[in-house]
Amino acid sequence: MEPLFSYGTLQLDQVQLSQFGRLLDGTDDVLHGFIVTEIQIRDPAVLDASGIETHLALVPGEGPPIAGKVFQLSPQELAAADVYESENYVRAWVPLASGTHAWVYVKT
Repeated sequence: MEPLFSYGTLQLDQVQLSQFGRLLDGTDDVLHGFIVTEIQIRDPAVLDASGIETHLALVPGEGPPIAGKVFQLSPQELAAADVYESENYVRAWVPLASGTHAWVYVKT
């Protein structure tokens, strides 16, 4: 299983069901070293799954701690998350406040 830190729409039930076919159990954690910004989503499949045109995105920088959830995904589910995040994000391996590491999507 692959740990994925989510700070945005991957926490929504409808997105989890559309992308993974199941609801995910997550554990709370915190990310440092990034600033939250917003981007406009144009991908019709992503808009259909989330129902939201403006999504959060991370850029490197010193900002307040970012709370989120760590989900354990199969390699196939992680690949599905990559497709969902599409051209707007790149996946990065980051340290979390708990002392563990996880994948997170940051702005391209």
